[in-house]
Amino acid sequence: MKLKKPSLNKGDLKVILIDLAGILAGSIVLAVGMNMFMVPNMLAPGGVSGLSVFLYHILGMPVGLTIILFNIPLFIIGYFVLGTRVIIQSLIGTFLFSIAVEITAPMLPPATDDLLLAAVYGGIVMGIGVGLVFRFRSSTGGSALLSLILAKTSGISPGQALLWSDLVVLFLAVFIFGSEPAMYAALSLFVSIKVIDAILEGLGLAKSAIIITSRGAEINEKLLYELGRGVTRIEGQGGYTGEGKEVLLCVVTRQQTALLKSIIYEVDPEAFVIIGNATEVHGEGFKKMQQH
Repeated sequence: MKLKKPSLNKGDLKVILIDLAGILAGSIVLAVGMNMFMVPNMLAPGGVSGLSVFLYHILGMPVGLTIILFNIPLFIIGYFVLGTRVIIQSLIGTFLFSIAVEITAPMLPPATDDLLLAAVYGGIVMGIGVGLVFRFRSSTGGSALLSLILAKTSGISPGQALLWSDLVVLFLAVFIFGSEPAMYAALSLFVSIKVIDAILEGLGLAKSAIIITSRGAEINEKLLYELGRGVTRIEGQGGYTGEGKEVLLCVVTRQQTALLKSIIYEVDPEAFVIIGNATEVHGEGFKKMQQH
């Protein structure tokens, strides 16, 4: 019996096109950050991008070309260590980023010559670019790819590997550009990481509440009708006293937090309450779960 080759349906093709558009948008934003803030002010933001800034100012090498050249050995090693899928995803992001850097370079004048402004705003713009590329299931190679290779071969976590690879570049920046640009580059890297986290995990605009109380039914009713929020009720027991308790789980918007606490205090001032940031909430009343 002859097997049919799997074919892409319209849904799969749509997802692929959306991913490519997102990766392209992220690459362009990342290129803007490099050309308007990092390269003109000699800020090496860690990883291969930082090395490309070094070679641009020392040897005059094009930034996009340097990014490609440094990534070639990483792609070769990564192919054997990580497999085909990861490499293909990284290739797309790296290629688009390199092309975007070279195309936009003549069009974008430096935004500022103030190192602090360049570090902060450059970090924000680059964080948005990297966050978009990551969110659409790709990467720009470089230290991100190196961290995965080191994690697979040495056993250290990807986060630690990424940190050390960026620290090496920042350490080199001290000797090449001086301590002041290196410190501003470290600030830019910190800002980028925070922006990337915000894009990937959300801004924490929702609050999750865990309420341990003996008056669960009353609190549940008020939260349903006064806040319009669903509540999950779980039977619990005090570990020390053995007393029966009810655990309520509820997610509200940031603006509703004060009213939530007021309702709980009004019904049961002795309730034990934990309120924390919910970085992503999917479901009724919040954003709809999407395919990733």
